[in-house]
Amino acid sequence: MIKTLNTLFVTMFGLGRVSKIPGTFGSLATVIILYLFFHIFNLSTNLILIFLIVIFILSFLAVAHHIKDNENKDPKEIIIDEFIGQSIPIYLYEISHGTEKLPNEALIFYSICFVLFRFFDIAKPFPVSFFDKNFKNSFGVIMDDVIAGFYVVLSLICFMVLSSYFL
Repeated sequence: MIKTLNTLFVTMFGLGRVSKIPGTFGSLATVIILYLFFHIFNLSTNLILIFLIVIFILSFLAVAHHIKDNENKDPKEIIIDEFIGQSIPIYLYEISHGTEKLPNEALIFYSICFVLFRFFDIAKPFPVSFFDKNFKNSFGVIMDDVIAGFYVVLSLICFMVLSSYFL
């Protein structure tokens, strides 16, 4: 029973078992879930933060348990790490500037975050590649996506700074 629940958690309720591009589906599901939380259900940002922190902490334990008897220490069905990494730029966008975010504006931003996150998660620039190659455990599985999420944030900050000079 616990093993089944653990598998459901790390595969985002089986979505990670999709045969083609499970990480992309996990990232897309994250975008949809967070859009629902922020713009349809209008949940408190503090409540969402607590939810994300709980997912983050539980994921270390769940991924470690899932891969403990597995030769492959980063199996493609584990996509909870995509949820965590994709959540970082979206959450930071939603709490930034203390202004109300319009749903249409959010959809555009969420789409940009999705594309950038998938790019950094697949391309694995340093230090994403460092965590991916050197930590064959739950820490490495999760942290490469956390770093990819922060690359998205850094890219967007750089874009905003540069655009303020040229526009």
